[in-house]
Amino acid sequence: MSFSVELKSNNINLWNKTHVKHDFILGMKNGSLDINKFKYYMIQDYKFLIEYCRVISIAISKSKSFEFMCFLSNLLSETLNSEMKLHESFCDDFGIKKNDLVNSKSSIATQSYCNYLLSIAYKFETELIACSLLPCQWGYDEIGRNLYKDNQTKENSFHKRWINAYVDPEYQNVTTWLINYVDSIKEKVDNKIANDIFRESLKHELNFWDSSWNQD
Repeated sequence: MSFSVELKSNNINLWNKTHVKHDFILGMKNGSLDINKFKYYMIQDYKFLIEYCRVISIAISKSKSFEFMCFLSNLLSETLNSEMKLHESFCDDFGIKKNDLVNSKSSIATQSYCNYLLSIAYKFETELIACSLLPCQWGYDEIGRNLYKDNQTKENSFHKRWINAYVDPEYQNVTTWLINYVDSIKEKVDNKIANDIFRESLKHELNFWDSSWNQD
């Protein structure tokens, strides 16, 4: 069993609760998710991505591997120039301008997640930082794939547009690279610490989805 699969398997109930069975995800799947919940989510996810980029930048500065440094640089570029642009485009359609996005207030769940990832980035080396990033990257990849092949959304709906964004080949390539990297570090890290970090990030993912669903 690969290390990434081991981490996921160790936390499979939490993983499924977060990325498979959550009401927000199911609402995206069947097209029933209320637009106000989606707007709230997009704003909070944008706030999260700003701090996510800071985490990646810290990891770049700590990286001892040129290959991993290049990967992180690509991830930073993908986040800034693709994923965040997607959020800006969605929100512009909803009448929410970029300045309003940047200056909006982070929810408790969003800020807690960001604080956790930043604490890991400052405290640990890149191998364990990668473990903290994996639940988000892999989770969205899996959500995108699952919803793309099995959804009941209308073709021109915001649900469909969001789903299509996360089956982008470039996004999937980033996920594959990160999974392979985590698989390669099993013998280099304390596996219990790695699992604890992975699980804690996954808990924050769940809290983030809960907050988006409840708009709090």
